[in-house]
Amino acid sequence: MDSSERSPSPAVARTLTVLETLVNSDEELTLTALAKKANIPLATCASIVYTLEQRDYASRRVVGRSHFWRPTLRLYGLATQLIRKVDLSSVANRELREVADRLGMPVHIGVLTGTSIVYVAKAALPGFIQFDTYPGKVAHYNLTALGKAIAAYLPEDELGPLLGHLEQGYGPKAGPVNEETFRAELARVHKQGYAFEDQEEQADISCLAAPFFAAGGHVAGAVGVTSFSRDLTREKRKQAQTALMQLAATISERLGA
Repeated sequence: MDSSERSPSPAVARTLTVLETLVNSDEELTLTALAKKANIPLATCASIVYTLEQRDYASRRVVGRSHFWRPTLRLYGLATQLIRKVDLSSVANRELREVADRLGMPVHIGVLTGTSIVYVAKAALPGFIQFDTYPGKVAHYNLTALGKAIAAYLPEDELGPLLGHLEQGYGPKAGPVNEETFRAELARVHKQGYAFEDQEEQADISCLAAPFFAAGGHVAGAVGVTSFSRDLTREKRKQAQTALMQLAATISERLGA
């Protein structure tokens, strides 16, 4: 039987929903609140969360008769192991460092995981000021240049489901979020070969990124730079575009594209 014909497991789907709900919540959740947010029956949610506790993926804080649940860092440990195995930085480590030094900006590699971009490598610059773009960082895909660069080259069957999960940015230049405008932006990214994000995710920060591809031509990730918006002048932006597209081409070649 082809894998696409197999029925998904409702139990696994509910477990993942509970875990994702815990991770996405900004506060600890009671069992009732967790079940409501996850849209899962209370008894089922209880069985799942107690199992997660036994496996050390969730913990609880007891206050009187109330139990407050939160995720643990065991997930981070798994992600760290995965990042080590992928280790895309080793594909073009020297070139990553050279671009960072030449542009005077930190350079990152990001991959798409679900609706999030995970930063898997970084060539940082020495100095007191360091941008909050460390390996392991997770950001919503539509709020980053890395995410836009990847999404612009996804096939429709992969892009379509993502479009139902667009998030509003917190930066001063974050515009209205809807599928029509985002598709139009992705079309521009696809045409020009790079993506630009200017103060959408947060104030005063701009990012630029270019996609790279694996064997078979499927987009595998993106490489990008982060800068203060005031420093990313027209000339500097042009230099970054050229450098990133060349670096992305190098990574693509080494991945077999």
